[in-house]
Amino acid sequence: MTAKKMRALSDAEETIIQRQIEADPDNPEWTDEELAQARPLAEVLPDLAAAMRKNLGGRPRSDNPKQAVSLRLDAEVISRFKAGGPGWQSRMNEALRRSVGLKG
Repeated sequence: MTAKKMRALSDAEETIIQRQIEADPDNPEWTDEELAQARPLAEVLPDLAAAMRKNLGGRPRSDNPKQAVSLRLDAEVISRFKAGGPGWQSRMNEALRRSVGLKG
């Protein structure tokens, strides 16, 4: 996976960001002394860090993983599937499978 190149912030953008940081009393910018005392989460709370690592995997790997594609469809088709509520992409996949003679 390649990293995206990020453009440099303009002076105006940097000024806005710094003002927003200064305006947030609940999350002040750390001092150099605070940064020097910081320790990794895994060192401070090892059980929590281990649980987070375990849960970062997301769903179990599928034997037949789906593939992301870019596809142009009529707005009416998309609206009809979305009208059925959550799971519309799975229903669309099922309809496509049936249309090409694949079992559900």
